[in-house]
Amino acid sequence: MMTDQQQMEGASAPFYAPVGHECDLFETAFNNQLPVLLKGPTGCGKTRFVAHMAARLGRPLYTVACHDDLSAADLVGRFLLKGGETVWVDGPLTRAVREGAICYLDEVVEARKDVTVVLHPLTDDRRILPLDKTGEELEAAPGFMLVASYNPGYQNILKTLKPSTRQRFLSLEFDFPAQDREVDIVVRESGLDEGRTTSLVRLAGKLRALKGQDLEEGVSTRLIIYCATLIMAGTPIEQAIEAAMIEPLTDDQDVKQGLLDLVAAVFG
Repeated sequence: MMTDQQQMEGASAPFYAPVGHECDLFETAFNNQLPVLLKGPTGCGKTRFVAHMAARLGRPLYTVACHDDLSAADLVGRFLLKGGETVWVDGPLTRAVREGAICYLDEVVEARKDVTVVLHPLTDDRRILPLDKTGEELEAAPGFMLVASYNPGYQNILKTLKPSTRQRFLSLEFDFPAQDREVDIVVRESGLDEGRTTSLVRLAGKLRALKGQDLEEGVSTRLIIYCATLIMAGTPIEQAIEAAMIEPLTDDQDVKQGLLDLVAAVFG
């Protein structure tokens, strides 16, 4: 199933280390019923940020992982046959609108083009969701917020947001944290000591510098945490790095060998 509902009310907020004023800006947007677009590379903390803010604001969260086959009907809902009767079943966007929840569309540009058309009435002062199949016109309940994200550095020209859509959102740009902050995050999430974590973060920085040359994407903070977790569990450093920071980046054997040579140069 492409959707995931997380009831955040009463739960402690997932850990998120701010790198700027993004938390304050998000809260101000929420208080003023403004939609937000998060832009940044894969694995830099966008999804964790939304979960953190949903818990902090005490709102339910519906997360939708967008993909090529995701249609407007998947978000809004459809008629289904149940027990011999045809009944309407709300999609995650409709449930969020009715309940006053946060709806997060992760990698929204991966969805089909009809999805953005559905979003437009929710991103201006109308804050409505027309349900053509049922004849309803839903007004967003208090507390509803639309949040979307995408990776502008990865998407090609056929998968990008039109200016007319982008300009319906406030935009927050995300990137990987500065080295010291990233070390703190990985230490907290994995439990690995600061010394070895610092070496992993430095290696990640060197691998990220290859983005656009031999690699489409750099090492995400998430992958560094995976690597540190493996090391904490007793995996030899070289094996952990290969499994978490090399293999996920490429299938090209020559490129992998070049990356392993870089690892050897960094770690000796």
